[in-house]
Amino acid sequence: MGGFLRNGTWIHDDEWTTNKDGSFQREPTKFHDRAQRDSSARFTVEPGRYHLFVSLACPWAHRSLLIRALKGLESAIPISVTNPVMGRDGWSFGAQADRPEPEPLLGKRFLREIYLEADPEFSGRATVPVLWDTKEHTIVNNESRQILRMLDVDFHALARRKVCLYPNHLAKDVDRTIDAIYAPINNGVYRAGFANTQHAYEEAFDDLFAALNHYDQLLEGQRYLCGEQLTEADLCLFTTLIRFDPVYYVHFKCNQRRLADYRNLGGYVRELYQLPHVAAVCDFNHIKQHYYRSHPAINPKALVPRGPDLSWLKQPHGRGHLAGGPPAELYPPSKAWGVPTLH
Repeated sequence: MGGFLRNGTWIHDDEWTTNKDGSFQREPTKFHDRAQRDSSARFTVEPGRYHLFVSLACPWAHRSLLIRALKGLESAIPISVTNPVMGRDGWSFGAQADRPEPEPLLGKRFLREIYLEADPEFSGRATVPVLWDTKEHTIVNNESRQILRMLDVDFHALARRKVCLYPNHLAKDVDRTIDAIYAPINNGVYRAGFANTQHAYEEAFDDLFAALNHYDQLLEGQRYLCGEQLTEADLCLFTTLIRFDPVYYVHFKCNQRRLADYRNLGGYVRELYQLPHVAAVCDFNHIKQHYYRSHPAINPKALVPRGPDLSWLKQPHGRGHLAGGPPAELYPPSKAWGVPTLH
């Protein structure tokens, strides 16, 4: 688990925050500023001004990587990627956690040092993603949902592909769906995995699978969470679901059913994985290395399982009969809209 900062001092801690009944409590993020299209704003959208610090293993950081890839914002917003394993010093940069190397933007070895650059007296956990402003030399935002929205909406003019995953006519549905999946699914797997009592674990377990069953039924009759159109809500669910069978099912004891056992959720995830630019930012090696080697209280021997088989690019998703489809902007002009390679 690494540790946390208290008034600028690093405190090593292998435990996670729980309340009196043993339930996992996620600490709130601290930086909530916004890069805007308004030229008079402190943080103005400009190409090359901002930098993302991310982990390929983290589902929250994965949201920002997905929207960046889908919209073609790679040139506008460069990234620094952490080591997959979180050691005693938290997220580190370089190939190995025990031999961190300076990242190229600020020359820091640990993510916590990025936080201290923004606030030398910072208290809290140093989490990813982090949106950094090179002009003001500070953190703009470290809340994944807000960074996802900024990259989708505020940075739209800088995107090479004019994909919009927060359309006006679906805005309320998107926000409502992201709210609905957070507690039982996105955070629910952590509530199960990091619970300190049997009761807290079983409560999280039941909430998780009730929600998964609900969305599996919903996706029987519609292509995406908010209907016929891919939205930010799908990205928020996707980053949890692709980690389910390789990690959460075993490591976090979420073992009532595998994703592969669901009638619709499995095909839904394969369809999203097969979208252009998505598989390129899904790294199952980083994901498995991180979870199985970063939580000694859960997996003290740090053994990493070899399975399961996740050859999703080769497996038909079976969703082509449903109305709607992927954004046309993702495909070259020669490709028919809404007709991915595999069905």
